[in-house]
Amino acid sequence: MKHTSVPSISTPMRAGLALCIALVGAGCTATPLRTEPSTSGIRAAEEVGAASVPQASLHLQMARESLAKAQKLAAAGEKAEADSLLMRAEADAELAVALSREDAEKSEARAAVQRVRDLLNDNK
Repeated sequence: MKHTSVPSISTPMRAGLALCIALVGAGCTATPLRTEPSTSGIRAAEEVGAASVPQASLHLQMARESLAKAQKLAAAGEKAEADSLLMRAEADAELAVALSREDAEKSEARAAVQRVRDLLNDNK
């Protein structure tokens, strides 16, 4: 069996190759967790008063817990599970916003009905 020699690689080429391998490896494992939709949804729910509406408050709390757990999972390298929890957090935050708005609209409707009743009673 004939032995062929492998061409040698210069030191600068080795350094460049090592850098490329490191960057590719880092790109595969260190993609950042996208928490912006969840955090902005939680902030929106807080701004519309979700904490003061019982059902909305429950979903707001669930969104916060899902976000915190997702961050822990991402730190542990479990990105797929973290992404799933982030979607859940975003959905819970959106539901908290919707429930808060619904409660506000119901309150406004009740107030309008009461004003109409007051007007009718004043005209008698």
